[in-house]
Amino acid sequence: MIKEVASLKLPAAENWVIRKNRLIPPHADPSLAGLKRFCVVTGIHGDELEGQYVCYELNRRLQEHPEFLKGIVDIYPAANPLGIDTLQRGIPLFDLDMNRIFPGSDHGAVAEWVAHRLIEDIRGADAAVDLHASNIFLREIPQCRININTADELIPLAKYLDVDFIWVHQAVTVLESTLAYSLNSIGVKTLVVEEGVGMRITREYGERLVNGILCLLKHLGIWDGPVDKVREPIVSVDRAVSFINAEASGVFIPESRHSQMVKRGESVGEIVDPLSGKVLENCTAPSDGLLFTLREYPIVNEGSLIARILEEAK
Repeated sequence: MIKEVASLKLPAAENWVIRKNRLIPPHADPSLAGLKRFCVVTGIHGDELEGQYVCYELNRRLQEHPEFLKGIVDIYPAANPLGIDTLQRGIPLFDLDMNRIFPGSDHGAVAEWVAHRLIEDIRGADAAVDLHASNIFLREIPQCRININTADELIPLAKYLDVDFIWVHQAVTVLESTLAYSLNSIGVKTLVVEEGVGMRITREYGERLVNGILCLLKHLGIWDGPVDKVREPIVSVDRAVSFINAEASGVFIPESRHSQMVKRGESVGEIVDPLSGKVLENCTAPSDGLLFTLREYPIVNEGSLIARILEEAK
C-alpha cells in the first residue's frame, strides 16, 4: 500500500512528495494491533543511490512471499525526492543537508516541517535502518555506524545485517541533527548503514544488505521466510583507523582490492602523471588492517583521501 508521508506544492506546478510503501501480512487485523513494525529509509542524500536497489529488491521479495510476513514493513525509498531527481546531495532550492535538520519542527520552515513529518510517521516503530552510500570519490564496504551511547542495544541487531564491519563512533563525533540520532532518541532502534559509492548501484552489496535486513526481520519476528547465513562482522570500538592521503596531484591507479586485508608497506595504488609517463607517488599502507575505503574517482589533488584502513586488533 503506497501512502503519502508529506506533500507540499512547489512553484511551476511541481510537488514535493515523500511516499512510503507499507507491507502488511495478508490477513492482518485492520487495526494492525499487536504487529511489530520495521522501517527502511534511504535517499536522504540525493546523490546516494545504493539504497534504491535495496528498496526495490526488498519490496520484490516481501511481495513475492507475503505468507512469510508477520509484521509491518514500511519502505521509504526517497526521503529527499527533489535531491534524487536533480542528483544533488542536499535539498534543492533550500541548499540544506536534510540529515542536519532532524527532528525538524511542525512550525518550522518548509524543510524542517518535512523532516518533522518523516519523524512522526516513523515514530512508534520497533526498529529502522537508515541507508546511505559514499560520495562519488570513495567506495565503502558495507558497514554499520553506531553511536557509542546506543552500542549495547544496537550492536546485537547490526550483526544480522551482513555488513563487513560495525564502526562504533564516540559520542562527540555523532551529530544530534541526524535522522538516526533523532529516532534513537524517541525509542526507535535505528541502524545507519553505509556502502558502495555515490551516484552508482553496487548490486552485490545491495543483495547482501537485503538478505541482512530479512535476517534482522526474522530475528524481530516480522519475517518467517528463508534467509542466507550472514558473515560475522568486525566490531570496531577502540581500533584505530589509518588514513592515506595523496602527496601529489595526478591520476590514482589502484593496485589493492577494496575490502581486502593489507600489510604495512604494501602498495595500495599509484598516482601517475599521464603527460610525463612518470609515477608521482606510490601510496603504501601505513599499517596492517582492513582496506574499507578506497578511492573510486581517479583524479586526485594533493591532500585527497585515497584510502582508510581499519587497523588490526592489538
